[in-house]
Amino acid sequence: MLWRLIKALFFLAVLAGIGLVGFAYVGPILFPTDFAAPGQQVTATVTLDAQ
Repeated sequence: MLWRLIKALFFLAVLAGIGLVGFAYVGPILFPTDFAAPGQQVTATVTLDAQ
C-alpha cells in the first residue's frame, strides 16, 4: 500500500516537472503578455559614498 503511494507521488512529481519545462518552452508562444518585460523606463538616482 505504501509502495503504491510512493510510486504515485513520484509519477506526479515527474509529470509536474515535465509540465513546468513544457510551460517554460511553450508559454511565451501561447501567453506572450505573461512573459513580457515591463514596458516602462525606471530611473533612480544613486549616491556613491566616495572616500
